[in-house]
Amino acid sequence: MNTKILMITSAVFMGILGIGLTFLPNEIARYFGKELDIISQLTLQLSGALYLGFAMVNWMAKHNLMGGIYGKPLNIGNLVHFLVSSLALIKLVMKVENHTAILLSLTFIYTAFALGFGIVFMSSPRNLVAKT
Repeated sequence: MNTKILMITSAVFMGILGIGLTFLPNEIARYFGKELDIISQLTLQLSGALYLGFAMVNWMAKHNLMGGIYGKPLNIGNLVHFLVSSLALIKLVMKVENHTAILLSLTFIYTAFALGFGIVFMSSPRNLVAKT
């Protein structure tokens, strides 16, 4: 498996989410029919900062061997993030009736990344050589 593609796509995805949540929290909330108080706005902006930070880490590590001693912690962080998020989204999709297309898209993307990082986690480092 070429982990470079996985790292680049996850970095771009989280970067887009991070920029949106950091700089457009009120606009995103209004799209979903909500008005934010100052604490909710701050929470979305801090979440955006986390996404941007994780995106930068993934981007910087795109050439690293993900199964190696230095790449394994990064892989586990990504796996936990995408797995827990995909489970939360699956639970939410079953309950929500509005904005289902967006939620289903996010659920599919998060689940795909969880599977990708899960495969990397279960694979031998010899099979994960990042091709440049």
